Amino acid sequence: MKVAVLMSGGVDSTVAALLLKEQGHEITGLTMINWNTEAATQAADVAAVLDIPHMVVDLQEQFQEKVINYFTAVYERGQTPNPCVVCNRFIKFGSLLDYALDLGFDMVATGHYARIEYDDTRKRYLLKKGKDLSKDQSYFLYSLNQKQLGHTLFPLGELSKQEIRNIARARNLKVAESKDSQEICFIAGDYRDFLQGKLQFKPGQVVDLQGNILGEHRGLPFYTVGQRKGLGISGGRPLYVVALDIENNRLILDDSKHLYSSSLIASNNNFIYFESMDSPLAVEARIRYRAANAPALLTPQGDKVLLEFNNPQRAVTPGQSVVYYLGDYVLGGGIITVPGT
Repeated sequence: MKVAVLMSGGVDSTVAALLLKEQGHEITGLTMINWNTEAATQAADVAAVLDIPHMVVDLQEQFQEKVINYFTAVYERGQTPNPCVVCNRFIKFGSLLDYALDLGFDMVATGHYARIEYDDTRKRYLLKKGKDLSKDQSYFLYSLNQKQLGHTLFPLGELSKQEIRNIARARNLKVAESKDSQEICFIAGDYRDFLQGKLQFKPGQVVDLQGNILGEHRGLPFYTVGQRKGLGISGGRPLYVVALDIENNRLILDDSKHLYSSSLIASNNNFIYFESMDSPLAVEARIRYRAANAPALLTPQGDKVLLEFNNPQRAVTPGQSVVYYLGDYVLGGGIITVPGT
């Protein structure tokens, strides 16, 4: 089988390519230039060590359009984006997958910690958590469709990070000790510095839930729900961002108890486990990548869903992704539109 392995030069994609080569597949390394051109050089060096062909595709224009513009637009409307989800959907498993298929490759493979299986009864490709739950990346992959899943391999899904490093060490690969990649590839420091000059904003009032004026904010895009540090406000008690009032350009701060929500509405839902839902279902839901899964009831409401938690969740943030799980399986996910009370 001809497989294009999406290579960044790190240990995960390197071991993914190595394992597939040892399984007898015809492997080519494929690296996209989206933001950091150094990745192409690093990946080419690794490919040479593995003795596999290597190709580079320039996707900077598509990345700017689909990911960077989305990132700034979501912040501009007072929400918190999830660029990795968008990149996976439109770039890695969108433009790059299409490019590989057009070249005659049968599949693409990545170093993601997740698993794909085909359910012959349901006639669907299903997405599962990676075996190493501390590294599981299924949260970022919930938006993939059946075509994308059907042409993708995750060779690391059954392995732990330690096992992967050990495999690299056993082959004397220098990348065995490489650091994990940063969560957002195009943000080296504070995202607020990145946003400067890329969107419209203006200062406004900082108030509490009673409407008392506490001070002035620098612009709503520079704040997110749950934030405590960097507010520049002394209220005599710990204060947190509990909401962004876009209509009135006000930042709302209050006690941490006001950060908890018992429900949310999610839009732009994509379902993997089945094509669509038509009745309520008990699930576990994750409201951000580092959050624990929380039991909840998922109820379809037209093109949106209502998610009601068994226990209130902290800092449910509009713009972020919420992913629904049935055990190890990803049921699907969507974009948080409205946190409930």
